[in-house]
Amino acid sequence: MKLATLDNGTRDGKLVVVSADLTSYAEAQGIAPTLQSALDNWSHTEPQLRALSEQLVNQSVSIERFRERDALSPLPRGYQWLDGSAYVNHVELVRRARGAELPESFWSDPLMYQGDSAAFLAPRADIPLRDVSHGADMEAEVAVIVDDVPMGISPDAALEHIKLVMLVNDVSLRGLIPAELAKGFGFVHGKPPTAFSPVAISPDALGDRWKDGKLHGQLHVDYNSEPFGRADAGSDMTFHFGQLIAHAAHTRPLSAGTIIGSGTVSNKLNDGPGKPISDGGVGYSCIAELRMIETINQGAPTTPFMTPGDSVRIEMLDDEHHSFFGAIDQMIVDAH
Repeated sequence: MKLATLDNGTRDGKLVVVSADLTSYAEAQGIAPTLQSALDNWSHTEPQLRALSEQLVNQSVSIERFRERDALSPLPRGYQWLDGSAYVNHVELVRRARGAELPESFWSDPLMYQGDSAAFLAPRADIPLRDVSHGADMEAEVAVIVDDVPMGISPDAALEHIKLVMLVNDVSLRGLIPAELAKGFGFVHGKPPTAFSPVAISPDALGDRWKDGKLHGQLHVDYNSEPFGRADAGSDMTFHFGQLIAHAAHTRPLSAGTIIGSGTVSNKLNDGPGKPISDGGVGYSCIAELRMIETINQGAPTTPFMTPGDSVRIEMLDDEHHSFFGAIDQMIVDAH
């Protein structure tokens, strides 16, 4: 089952069920007006949404053409957006580039921050940048949406609460983050609004690509229309989503509609830093990781962060090279 939210002029859009090939949709207003409304009553709405999905396949319901450019993020705003760092390889490179050791606890206790969930960017929306010195960067990730999760849940039990899977562009302002972290109190300015894929997919619809709480398959990242990243989202993921959810719910319950992110997808190469695609590697899911490699190998980074006019496209393709989730396709623009 694939769900999307179309722009209808309201903050939360309208919920639709989308065909597997992303060419058509059926309105779900008679079941739930918005995705958040559906999640709030998931045990009641899920069977109806699945029935509508079957009617869409059989063309026994009114059908409209689906256009990704009309889609908002599946949840245009949410009660909670918690982003982990499940690919410890990425964290290790960050610290190595600045000469810091990786604490042993990072392999058993995931990092996580709480981001802005008041208004997510649409998957085709521009990314406004106030100042190029802020160091704009993309971060290609995977995320899940859960229903109500009780406090203190186990990782295995947490997997049962995953209702939908989607892709993420977690925009980061690298020039602002170090000063914020130095305060010892987390991100605010360094994490502007995030964008999610046009479509959110139920785990069962992902087939073999969803296994052991991980999404498997190449995450395609193109930067300025050139291949930049082809890392496998299921490889080198230290913490699966059940572990991330359990970590988030350690001392508090999670409400339906909470989004949990994987952190930047990152692959090792022969137990060492990855290589650019042009050098036979799988590339990177953010510019910062490439700059880390440059720092390690050359003593200083040479690749700049994003500036107005730069673009990023993030998607995952199925075996027939069709887009699973639709594409996040965004451009940096001058906020002024």
